[in-house]
Amino acid sequence: MSLLISILIVLGSLAWPFILLLPRKPWSTRERLDNDDPSLETDLSDITALIPARDEAESIPTTVGALQQQGQNLAVILIDDQSSDGTADLAKRSFSGNLRVLPGKELPEDWVGKLWALEQGRQLATTELILLLDADIELAPGTICALKSKLKAENLDLVSLMAELRMQTFWEKFLSPAFIFFFKLLYPFAEGNDPRSGLGVAAGGCVLIRAGTLQGVGGFSALKASIIDDCELANRVKQVGGKTWIGLTHSAKSQRPYPSLGSFWNMVARTAFTQLRYSVFLLLLTTFLMAVVFWCPILGLVHRSMIVRAVSWLGLVSMWAAYLPVVRFYRQTPLLVITLPVVALLYLLMTWSSAIRYWSGQRSMWKGRRYGRA
Repeated sequence: MSLLISILIVLGSLAWPFILLLPRKPWSTRERLDNDDPSLETDLSDITALIPARDEAESIPTTVGALQQQGQNLAVILIDDQSSDGTADLAKRSFSGNLRVLPGKELPEDWVGKLWALEQGRQLATTELILLLDADIELAPGTICALKSKLKAENLDLVSLMAELRMQTFWEKFLSPAFIFFFKLLYPFAEGNDPRSGLGVAAGGCVLIRAGTLQGVGGFSALKASIIDDCELANRVKQVGGKTWIGLTHSAKSQRPYPSLGSFWNMVARTAFTQLRYSVFLLLLTTFLMAVVFWCPILGLVHRSMIVRAVSWLGLVSMWAAYLPVVRFYRQTPLLVITLPVVALLYLLMTWSSAIRYWSGQRSMWKGRRYGRA
């Protein structure tokens, strides 16, 4: 048993230098896009922004208002997904340009609400490009121009930005950087951006896509039951020969607050078990791997062998080095890197909570709607 523990400590510790040396560098922040030239004279008449909104009165004025700082002739379709809080009226008062508010139809049984709303909007869009924008995402001036330039210059079919999560409260600062870090480890941006790779990676909060490409993959009907719809969309685009790109940004910010541990917990638990394809085997494997990678290096610090202790320190320092670029990108204190094992434990518990909810029949819930298996 002692030998087995020593082996696990060494393997867990050496995993981090290995991650640092991976050619794709999933820990890095080199894939990024921000607008350095917020010109408001850019013609955006070839873009329609689709905004699915269900009870978004708190954020929709800022989201829609920010679109007026993007350029000229942008068409906006807000799909009011049966809101009860005046979302549609607030949107109309916040945008003086080409805005159409589309009352959403009743949700079909086999659809996810966001995708049903987007499909209704897509059927009305006539432009070459379509921007998919969550109702809580605020874009800095000129961001759409930067997305369009990226797509056109590199002949891409889909460009998406990983919106900057809100980091104001203690729990947001403590957990949000790690959320991005873990996402990048699971879905390496460099891998997703490589047209030779079959891995599709996207962030659904802010996506610019060619309308023809979206039509070619079957529209949102092809994804209608997907809860992890962004990466599924990127996968579909790649399957038809399209090219995708995803990057970090400071120019797209999420306004959605997660002020408490409970609110953040619910956000993660809503889809965590879906990420594991509802597999008990993958859940147990994830638990084992996270225990080995995040906690065995700490356990090794008190090992009787000097060699094991040295390897454990190498693992911890490498772990901190891997996490540091994301922490610095979001302008948080570098000391946050030492909390990663604790944060990883919390995320693991959230994942188990997600699985328990699924087994008890709660599945994924969003604003009064319950979704089954994707």
